[in-house]
Amino acid sequence: MKKNTEKTNVMRILDQKKIPYRTYCYVDSGVISGIDVATVLEQDPQQVFKTLVTIGNSNTHYVFLLPVHRELDLKKAAKAVGEKNISMIKSKDLLPLTGYIHGGCSPIGMKKPFRTVIDASAAVFDTIIFSAGKIGYQVETSLEELKKVIRFELSDLVVN
Repeated sequence: MKKNTEKTNVMRILDQKKIPYRTYCYVDSGVISGIDVATVLEQDPQQVFKTLVTIGNSNTHYVFLLPVHRELDLKKAAKAVGEKNISMIKSKDLLPLTGYIHGGCSPIGMKKPFRTVIDASAAVFDTIIFSAGKIGYQVETSLEELKKVIRFELSDLVVN
């Protein structure tokens, strides 16, 4: 794992808010899947979170964070945000909506704030790791610190 010398917008936002965080860089590793990212970073996949963007029946967008090795339960996610149904947005819609591309989507620094729900399993860790807003970069911070940057709630979101 090489030393991260590049700052992403997510890191700049965390710096601006004086939020402590740790960075990880896996740019030259060739990995794509979240599980592979956790492996390359030598981190517990339960502590490494992916960011998923969805749309509800009401045409409202939602952001969900869950461990990379788990699958989003769309029924639980819909219930968590009070929607009848939700579905994943199309990959091509991600960049214009959030400012991020698939594989580099972070809950921090999106074009506009969306209601964000993090899987309740995050609460068992002192910190969680998630995308720094660019493929090949991750940040690690606590939920307490994350609250200073984005609003979120915790809920059970994963397929059992």
